[in-house]
Amino acid sequence: MIAVVYSGSRFADWRLADKGKVVAGFKTMGINPYHNDERYISQVLNKNNSLINYAEKIKKIYFFGAGASSDERKETVYNAFKEFFRYSKVLVEHDMLAAALATGGNEQALVGILGSGSNAAYYDGKRIYETNYGLGYILADEGSANWMGRYLLRNYLSETLPIDLENKFTSYYPLDRKQIMDKVYRNPNAALFLSSFADFVAEQKSHEFVHNMVMEGFNLLFETYFVPLKERYHYPKINFTGSVAAGYEPWLRQVANNHGMEVGVVIKEPIQNLLNYYLNKN
Repeated sequence: MIAVVYSGSRFADWRLADKGKVVAGFKTMGINPYHNDERYISQVLNKNNSLINYAEKIKKIYFFGAGASSDERKETVYNAFKEFFRYSKVLVEHDMLAAALATGGNEQALVGILGSGSNAAYYDGKRIYETNYGLGYILADEGSANWMGRYLLRNYLSETLPIDLENKFTSYYPLDRKQIMDKVYRNPNAALFLSSFADFVAEQKSHEFVHNMVMEGFNLLFETYFVPLKERYHYPKINFTGSVAAGYEPWLRQVANNHGMEVGVVIKEPIQNLLNYYLNKN
């Protein structure tokens, strides 16, 4: 039996398969070693009945996650998993590799993640070439749900939202200034709070303010990430994973075209493609 896991900061997607067939699929709380220690990860694992029931039967685990970008952080996940899955081989990799495998297998491409956060890299068909782009929700994440949440809240608190959008926002979220500031600056899960406005933004995507906001974020994404990657690797095609990429795909393709680039495959959740990839290897 194998397990494939793809984790963002909010949720982790799991698929368990035996003899080529899926035996379980579910979500747990997200596992991000940048924010979570071994104790937290162990608690997540021990709260799921499917994992408890199949723990001794799983022989290989392929974990891909946000934050698993250094040997130290990978070790945090590895140690927690090895304690729980005692009879398993455990592979821990960054979510950029998962995006590459899920969208193109072993094909060369530029790869983007555009969901709660954003990131980008070049994939030569065998390995991801590291970049300095993964700076997180405070310094980066251009175009992502986190970025949109920051943009929306900044305009709301500075009273520069269009009045009709402000009224809708206050009816959805009865938050005052102090509550927002506390959640952003005192809450250890500020990134989750910022990305929690993604559904509201999606519902208001026909509004001119929202359209302009999303397009501004996508332009920043390309100018910061993909134009330099295209110039460095001379490759114009980008494959994307993530909820924002899938939810605003026509706008994303438009911005890519404006920068002389092409969006290839776009998938919201890479977990099934990842599972298929490893089922074909085992």
